[in-house]
Amino acid sequence: MFPNSILGRPPFTPTHQQHNSFFAFSPTLYSHQQLIDAQFNFQNVDLSRAVSLQPLTYGTVSPIQTSTSPLFRGRKRISDEKAFPLDGKRQRFHSPHQEPTIINPLVPLSGDRRYSMPPLFHTHYVPDIVRCVPPLREIPLLEPREITLPEAKDKLSQQILELFETCQQQASDLKKKELCRAQLQREIQLLFPQSRLFLVGSSLNGFGARSSDGDLCLVVKEEPVNQKTEARHILTLVHKHFCTRLSGYIERPQLIRAKVPIVKFRDKVSCVEFDLNVNNTVGIRNTFLLRTYAYLENRVRPLVLVIKKWASHHEINDASRGTLSSYSLVLMVLHYLQTLPEPILPSLQKIYPESFSTSVQLHLVHHAPCNVPPYLSKNESSLGDLLLGFLKYYATEFDWNTQMISVREAKAIPRPNDMEWRNKYICVEEPFDGTNTARAVHEKQKFDMIKDQFLKSWQRLKNKRDLNSVLPLRAATLKR
Repeated sequence: MFPNSILGRPPFTPTHQQHNSFFAFSPTLYSHQQLIDAQFNFQNVDLSRAVSLQPLTYGTVSPIQTSTSPLFRGRKRISDEKAFPLDGKRQRFHSPHQEPTIINPLVPLSGDRRYSMPPLFHTHYVPDIVRCVPPLREIPLLEPREITLPEAKDKLSQQILELFETCQQQASDLKKKELCRAQLQREIQLLFPQSRLFLVGSSLNGFGARSSDGDLCLVVKEEPVNQKTEARHILTLVHKHFCTRLSGYIERPQLIRAKVPIVKFRDKVSCVEFDLNVNNTVGIRNTFLLRTYAYLENRVRPLVLVIKKWASHHEINDASRGTLSSYSLVLMVLHYLQTLPEPILPSLQKIYPESFSTSVQLHLVHHAPCNVPPYLSKNESSLGDLLLGFLKYYATEFDWNTQMISVREAKAIPRPNDMEWRNKYICVEEPFDGTNTARAVHEKQKFDMIKDQFLKSWQRLKNKRDLNSVLPLRAATLKR
C-alpha cells in the first residue's frame, strides 16, 4: 500500500544482531554520563571533518552564496523568490557514500479527479558522517495504491472536493520537509550518534494541507524518557546546536518547556515551521494508523481537510488557546464515520491487532498499512451529507457529559472514572496510550464556544447547502 521509505523509519541493526531492540544499543544508552558526553560533543564537534559540504543549488540556478558559518555554510535566501522554481530541489550534502534519493513524482490529475497516495521517499540509507546509525536492510519497494476521488453529485460535495484538491499537501511539499529532516538528522547525530529523527503528524499521515507545519520526533533510546528532565536537557543541547551552528539554515529556534517540551524553528530555505520533540514515540505509531485510515476509503481525506479548515476559520482548532488540536479533530471525524448506521470506517485496531499494537517494534510500524486492503462500505452518502452529519452528530447527538470518543473501539464509550477523564469537557481517547488528546479544552467558555460553532454551522449549512455559509472558500483557498 505504501512505498518503502526511510521517512520516519528507525534504523535496523545488522542481521546477526537483530533481537527485540530496534536500535543497536541497550535500553540504558543515554545515561547521565552519556548526556554529559553529548554536551561534550556539542562543544567540541569538528564539523569540517564530519561532513563535506558543497554549494547549495536549486534546480538549474547558480549556487547560493555561502557565509562563514561552520555548518551548512550559512545558506541565504535570495530576496527575489522568482529566482527559484517552485519545485526546485534543495541539494543534499555531498558524501561519497550517499546514494541519490528516488522520488516518485506522482501528483494529482485534476482532469479525472484521481490521486495517489503521496509518495514516500525510498533510498538505501548509508551513513555518511562519523558515528552514524547502522544502515537499513534491503526491503523490496512497495507501490502506492491509487484511489479515485468520490463523485460529486451536488453543489456542496463539489465545493468540498474543489477545496480539497486546491489545498491538499503535494508531493513537492512533503519532499521539502523530508530533505530538511534528513539534513537535521545528520547534524543531531553529531550530538547523539545513535539517535534517529522522524517526520510525523499531518505531513505524513495523509491529512496535511499545503500550509501544514512539520512535526519531528527525535528518538534517542527505545525506552521512554522523562519529559521534565531528560527530554528538556536533550532539547537544550539541540537548541544550542541550532542557535550556534545552524544559524545560517534555521531561524527563530525556541525551546518551549511544556508538558511535552519541544523546539520550534523555521527552515529558511523551505520556509516550513517545525516542532521537534524527544521520544514521543506514540506520535510515530498514530501517524501510520491515521495514514491507513486516510487511504482506506476515498471520502475520508476530503472530509477531514474541510473540517480542519472549518474549525480553523471559527478559531476552535488551536490547543495552545484552549480549543481542539488538529489530531483531536481528525479522531472526531474518524469516530463519526465509524458510528454511522452503515459505517464508512471500521476499527483497524480490532480487525488487525497484530499490525496496530503497541507491542509492534517501531522499525515495523511503517509496514502496517501494507497489510490493510481498501474498506468497502455500503454507505453511499455524499461528502456534503457527511459534513452535515458530522456537524449534527456533535451538535445534537453526542453526549459530552458521559461519553468518550474512541476510534480504537469504533464507538462512544463511557468515561473512565479517573483523573485523566474526570471533570473534563471533551474526552477523545488516544488510540495507543489511552490519554485524552482534548485535555487542552479546560475552560467552560471555550467548550461552550466549540459546541456553539457545531450547532450554528449545522443549522446554517442545512438551510443553505453552500459551503461558503460556514467556510468562506476564497479565504480558505488563499491560506491553503
